[in-house]
Amino acid sequence: MEYKNLTYVQEGGLAIITLNRPKAYNALCVELLSELDHVMSSLEKSREARVVIITGGSKVFAAGADITELMNADTLEAYSNCSNAHRVYDRLEALPFPTIAAINGAALGGGCELSMCCDFRIVGENSLIGLPEITLGVIPGAGGTQRLTKLVGPAKAKEMVLLGVPVKGPQAAECGFANKVVADDVVMDEARKMAAKLMERPRVALALAKETINYAVNVDVNTGKSYERARFAMVFSSADQKEGMKAFTEKRKPVFTHE
Repeated sequence: MEYKNLTYVQEGGLAIITLNRPKAYNALCVELLSELDHVMSSLEKSREARVVIITGGSKVFAAGADITELMNADTLEAYSNCSNAHRVYDRLEALPFPTIAAINGAALGGGCELSMCCDFRIVGENSLIGLPEITLGVIPGAGGTQRLTKLVGPAKAKEMVLLGVPVKGPQAAECGFANKVVADDVVMDEARKMAAKLMERPRVALALAKETINYAVNVDVNTGKSYERARFAMVFSSADQKEGMKAFTEKRKPVFTHE
């Protein structure tokens, strides 16, 4: 498929998605979401992909939803639009390998929500992150109130959502939104460094660890522990578990085959 609103390249095990609507500040229109959905289908089937980086380039991550598509929507149209975004974002969140949002410039509204579906967020020091929907007379509609609350806690989430005031990169790291804040011109470099480290880890264990952590977010601790026990047992069917433990006893670096 030829994409009009994003680029998708694969460099060995690293897949890079770049939002590409520069004139609209990468606003997340229906067509862009459809293209993201198609990319998710490719990634879910991929045996080669090991890590995904999502970026909007060096100027802006994504300035939000495309307001021109929403301003005249009725209730049913608004519900359909946000339900579609939820579906695409949930697929991103559930990918069986790590995902990194590399954020320069604005990550607002739907762009902020997209970044929160990733496992890691690396932000530029001058990035601007938030959910300003309240200033337009609406509320976040693609998981923003839920994911932000779980990332930064209800008090900070209420501050960001009810006041609609975004935070800069350093504050995003301080409140727990971002994993790392770096100079604007090295955001992608840092994302690639993290991706390289993740690709050294065994694929099966990474997938099960991510799945178990995601599960923990929405269940009580005892239910989560039961889930963890089952996934811990499952990883013992992988070749990399045998290699990893054998290498440890032999005091050498493991050679993982990701099987």
